[in-house]
Amino acid sequence: MDLSQFLAGPFCAQILADIGAEIIKIEPQSGDPTRVLPPYFYKGEGAYFLAINHSKRSVILDLAVQDGRDVFYDLVRQTDVVVEAYRPGVSKKLGVDYETLKTVNSRIVYCSISGFGQDGPYATRPAYDMIVQALSGAMSLTGEIGGRPVRSGTPIGDLCAGQFAATAILAALLERSRSGMGQFIDTAMLDVQVAMLTYLAQYYLISGDVPGLQGRGHMSIPTYNAFRARDGRDVLICANTERMWQQLCQALDAPELANDPRFETNERRHANRSELLPILERAFADHESNDLLERFHARSIPSARVNSVAEALADPQVMHRRMVRDVEHTLGGTIRVLGSPIKFSRSQEADLISPPTLGQHTDLILRDLLGYSSERIEELRQRGAFGSDAVDKSEAVKKQSI
Repeated sequence: MDLSQFLAGPFCAQILADIGAEIIKIEPQSGDPTRVLPPYFYKGEGAYFLAINHSKRSVILDLAVQDGRDVFYDLVRQTDVVVEAYRPGVSKKLGVDYETLKTVNSRIVYCSISGFGQDGPYATRPAYDMIVQALSGAMSLTGEIGGRPVRSGTPIGDLCAGQFAATAILAALLERSRSGMGQFIDTAMLDVQVAMLTYLAQYYLISGDVPGLQGRGHMSIPTYNAFRARDGRDVLICANTERMWQQLCQALDAPELANDPRFETNERRHANRSELLPILERAFADHESNDLLERFHARSIPSARVNSVAEALADPQVMHRRMVRDVEHTLGGTIRVLGSPIKFSRSQEADLISPPTLGQHTDLILRDLLGYSSERIEELRQRGAFGSDAVDKSEAVKKQSI
């Protein structure tokens, strides 16, 4: 079950859905806030929500009332995993914390995703993606040298936390198959971002030198960089071996560089990068981007043009790998969504199902999974288990249920 909202938790649950998990998304009467997040919508459903909630089923429950919690506990008895992204302490106030749920189902794997984890001086602070990018030092590395730090264009604080959480859930399920016991997983967005510093943190831990803004290239490899072609397009190369360096010089019609003692090894190229980079910039500016790419590909030099999002989604390799998919939306029409990057050789690909409308599957799940009668569901609705104005909306919800 996915109790989370916004990005990190829903992304975690969607990863699991993409590899075959059945996901029940528990939402309040008002719905996940991303359903109404501007600026783009499809028939009233926010594009943000559509991006991270396909292949889930939506159930409305008011966890602030006992009847809503009782339904939730019944669902927990039938569930393997619960994902939540509350600030520490909130789940306990709602009565949906791990200590409570493990008395309902001792095999439950409970994953909490928060900004700073369950303990420490920042534990109760609110956090969002950009906050952990800043605190972790990741933002201090992102931007043009000599400029100001900028956040990553993709929300790596949220997305990486969701990915690590999904990995931890799978590990906990594997351990449960041996021990028979569930457990609590504490995933902190800040921890994840610090872990993602990898070699840049290790550089500092070894040398004491503080890395700064990285610009468009690699701090240690001058030929791992982006350069502007004559047509104004940026072209990236990753010529990080001696063979590739030799091939790069040939591709740029500059064979003399290969024999220049200033640049004969990567160590020398690094030491003399202030001299090398302007030479490469001039060489790139003499050619159109398509010409450069043809030359580089012919010599097996890793290279690419910097694509826009539109260009990336139309790229023949991306299309071949089915990373853009068509799905029939519940409200009618076809929407395009991103596919899963996980490909198996034997396991059947999980069905990609339209993101659910709010409460679309409430009656279905309670009836088919829990065995509730129509009369009991209606009684719960009248008692406010699905929200204070659920009675007025009951007919609309029934029409959406499938």
